[in-house]
Amino acid sequence: MRPASPLQSSPLEVFWVFLRLGLSSFGGPTAHLGYFRAELVGRRGWLSDAAYADLVALCQVLPGPASSQVGMGVGLLRAGGWGLLAAWLGFTLPSGLLMFAFALGLQRFGHLDGAGWLTGLKLAAVAVVAQAVSGMARSLAQGAPRLTLAVLVAALVLVFPLAWVQPLSLVLAGLLGWRWLEAGGLPAGDHLFTPLSRRAGAALLGIFAALLLGLPLLSAALPSSALQLLDGFYRSGSLVFGGGHVVLPLLKSVVVPRFMEAGTFVAGYGAVQAVPGPLFTFASYLGAAARTGLNPASAAILTTLAVFLPAALLVAGALPFWNELRGRPAFQRALAGLNAGVVGLLLAALYTPVFTSAVHSGPQLALALAAWLALSAWKAPPWAVVLACAGAGFAFF
Repeated sequence: MRPASPLQSSPLEVFWVFLRLGLSSFGGPTAHLGYFRAELVGRRGWLSDAAYADLVALCQVLPGPASSQVGMGVGLLRAGGWGLLAAWLGFTLPSGLLMFAFALGLQRFGHLDGAGWLTGLKLAAVAVVAQAVSGMARSLAQGAPRLTLAVLVAALVLVFPLAWVQPLSLVLAGLLGWRWLEAGGLPAGDHLFTPLSRRAGAALLGIFAALLLGLPLLSAALPSSALQLLDGFYRSGSLVFGGGHVVLPLLKSVVVPRFMEAGTFVAGYGAVQAVPGPLFTFASYLGAAARTGLNPASAAILTTLAVFLPAALLVAGALPFWNELRGRPAFQRALAGLNAGVVGLLLAALYTPVFTSAVHSGPQLALALAAWLALSAWKAPPWAVVLACAGAGFAFF
């Protein structure tokens, strides 16, 4: 039996609150969590600081986009299942529409591989991913054992550039962490009472697993572009630990080169840094830009829903079990290994496709370094750096 707290908001109220956050939350997942705390804890008092920290801790250990999952969790706690959907839709809609429009713009103006502003977007992506690698390494790969795991994962992915090597390397990192690393306690917080029972949570986790295992079989038995996109994007959303940036190599293995060129892929990843909201709306761009024979709007909706669906199933399914699981040392050791593996996966992605498809000359490397300096040393907002790189690329390349 699970005590249930009464739902205190309507789905419409949740939608409007998260729509405003979706329009104003620049700066990536970590910044999003700061915006959420200011609005949901400080301004509205929807959660206590301790309960918010507990929810963030849960979403950090689940695969998927942590900030979006925190939003889904708050929506679930405030207004049930419809609240979860309302929070996701409000937070995702602005950036999803902007990325969809960007993809249509690329299609409208034809092949833009040589456009200077597009080169600038690619170089901005180099700087953003480099900053993510360095920041995550400081927090997730400290010490020789964790750093060794990170380098091991990067080496495996670079030496064996196959799609199945990426999730396998993360599983290996988790197992090695479980056997090798020390447990690190997660922050104490309020118990998070949800409208869902453990039975409902278990059912949702079962649906998550059934789709993860069943979609590849269905895609192989009934080959079609729609099923391949559904399978690939759902799998990518299911296996991402560490935030939106880490989805990059997984999505690359799905769409490049079958559905688009590497340059088109990286250009979209650069553009998503300049819009507010979750980085996972990169999927909206990829669906609209993919060569599938599908209507661009239909493909964008399909890929966006597919990449976010695992996050919703996991956060709703895990919340009823979180209070018991979070205190187990074995779980914490495996989590430490997974987090170190995430750093290695992102390090490999920094080299390919990000760096190799963007930097081809000394001046281009200089602009990428300047963008990295602006982000890391001067703390410039990513959207401003992206726009500046696009302008510099238009002027000089």
